[in-house]
Amino acid sequence: MEKVRKIVVAIDESEESMYALSWCLNNLVSSNYSDQHHPISSPSSASGADAVQLVLLYVKPPPPNSSSLDVSGYLFGNDVVGAMEEYSRELVDSVMSRADAVFRKYNTTKIMVERRVGSGDAKEVICRTVDKLRADILVMGTHNYGFFKRALLGSVSEYCAKHVKCPVVVVKHPKNK
Repeated sequence: MEKVRKIVVAIDESEESMYALSWCLNNLVSSNYSDQHHPISSPSSASGADAVQLVLLYVKPPPPNSSSLDVSGYLFGNDVVGAMEEYSRELVDSVMSRADAVFRKYNTTKIMVERRVGSGDAKEVICRTVDKLRADILVMGTHNYGFFKRALLGSVSEYCAKHVKCPVVVVKHPKNK
């Protein structure tokens, strides 16, 4: 029986995460496939290549609470909450569309692709999902924040590298080198 290699790619609105997805397709997925015309083609049973399941994981912030207070202490109205929820849906669609555009550069018809959307603290949701799926590898981009910004915001990739059970590949965008 053919082993299915599960690769989780954490994506967000950033150029860095789309670069990480592209890097994954070029370096982790295409190495399992052989075709002169396409970077990714059908599995080569002669080479013993594993099947690949690619899981695209986008984590959106938690949904607003209907009793959320704004800065001045007033309750957000339902129209504001509804607008924020609509924006969140549009953001998910936008991120997944950008990921699809990256895939269109490859012949990915033989790759199993699953799209997942989580909600909450990105680092916690990514780690929980990777462990739940029993992923073989996690791929993520880095925003390459400086010391001060990283100290304030934390590093999602650093946190995940310390807390997931599988190997983590943190891909640095060439513009950040």
